[in-house]
Formats: sequence, structure tokens, C-alpha cells
Amino acid sequence: MDTKYIVVLTTFSKAETGEKIINSLLTQKLAACIQSLPIKSSYTWKGEVCRDDETLLLIKTKAEHYPQIEKQILEVHDYETPEIISIPMQNGSPGYTKWIDEVTS
Repeated sequence: MDTKYIVVLTTFSKAETGEKIINSLLTQKLAACIQSLPIKSSYTWKGEVCRDDETLLLIKTKAEHYPQIEKQILEVHDYETPEIISIPMQNGSPGYTKWIDEVTS
């Protein structure tokens, strides 16, 4: 499926990492809106079950920006293998998607 708009998800545990990600994406006009949500993550890493408090970012943007967003996150993230995935926006109100177009490059 080809879509113009996406939501990119990433997580972090250190506040300074999140601030770097958020500031870089917004100042470079790669994202229109970034929401932060506290979460508890349970996962397997290097053969061990881990449970951590993290913050989930929901990054609203255009699909064409994904490669640059991934690159920016990888440059500033402190995780060895950070979560960076995108989910297509199948529907969006015309006013909201117009706003995404206006505030991103």
C-alpha cells in the first residue's frame, strides 16, 4: 500500500535522548507533531527477558521523510538497536493532513 502520511514509532529510556530526537526532527521540519507517552516495555534482548520503563514517541510526518527520520534517530539514539518503525496513515482529516504538508519540508 502506498500512502503519503505515516506515524513513526521509536522508544527511549533517557530523557536527553528523547529531547535530541524531538528537537532534531522538529527543527529540520521532518515531523509535524511528536507525542511522548510513558510505557513499560517487556522484550527479549540477547537471550534475556527485560522489562524497562521507556517513552514511546509517535511521530506524525510524510512517508517521504522516513529515511531522514531513521537516519536522525540512529545518529542521536543511545540504544544499540533502537525501535524505528512506520505505520501508514490510511485515513486522515483533510485539515490535519494539509497541516502536516504545511509544517514539514
